[in-house]
Amino acid sequence: MKSEIEAFTAYLEQVKKSSANTVASYRRDLMQLKEYLETQGITELSKVTKTSLNSYILYLERQGRATTTISRMVASAKAFFHYAQNEGKIRRDPAELLKTPKIERKPPVILTVDEVNRFLRQPSGKSDKEIRDKAMLELLYATGIRVSELIGLKMQDVNLAVGYIICRDGLKERMIPFGKTAAQCLREYLEQARAKLLKGGESDWLFTNCSGTPMSRQGFWKIVKYYGEKAHIQAEITPHTLRHSFAAHMIGSGADLQAVQTMLGHSDLATTQMYMAYLRK
Repeated sequence: MKSEIEAFTAYLEQVKKSSANTVASYRRDLMQLKEYLETQGITELSKVTKTSLNSYILYLERQGRATTTISRMVASAKAFFHYAQNEGKIRRDPAELLKTPKIERKPPVILTVDEVNRFLRQPSGKSDKEIRDKAMLELLYATGIRVSELIGLKMQDVNLAVGYIICRDGLKERMIPFGKTAAQCLREYLEQARAKLLKGGESDWLFTNCSGTPMSRQGFWKIVKYYGEKAHIQAEITPHTLRHSFAAHMIGSGADLQAVQTMLGHSDLATTQMYMAYLRK
């Protein structure tokens, strides 16, 4: 099955023009499915049945996997077997009638404006690292982008003169404006701290870690957690918390719902509308 999975991921990259993160996620899910099926004596694509796929779902549930994780893995399997059938690799699609577990949607954690301000004040800016941290946090809240988009920004994606960034996902890209505070923090980072963090080296990435290599998701998550604890914020704060807070505060300030949808990169307006519930509290 490995060769079929590799062919599918190549199709996602070359034909569908999916982002690197999306392709990696599909490949990871499908390789885990392959490993499970092999333990059940199933090594050929044509031998996979709906029953064997359902047993995999039960296996994931017994492992205590989150419903969101299982739903993603089911979606990966559906996309893969649909592709395999279209390519003539299998006669029947065993995942066609596979049911996705229902996801209980928890309301997003939204910080108050005061909590956000307190959080953003935590990096003192006395060290190169804190200058970088402040620029990252201010830009994240000012634009509402995802953490993967933040750490994926390159130097060419930033226009300080006009005040916007460009985020790319495959062939899609969106232009997102930011205000004076984020611009000032970014300028300070670029003029004072970035070269020192690179230690004389060069990089296309906008933000790097203290070793001069690209910032990782885990590294940035630790930064957010550190300053959240330092600000004595009781709510569980993650990079996505700032994205949720940005959206709710924008809508609460009277921003056009479709404009916020575009900035967030939501394909469905209903996803953006969930923040309206926060305003009715």
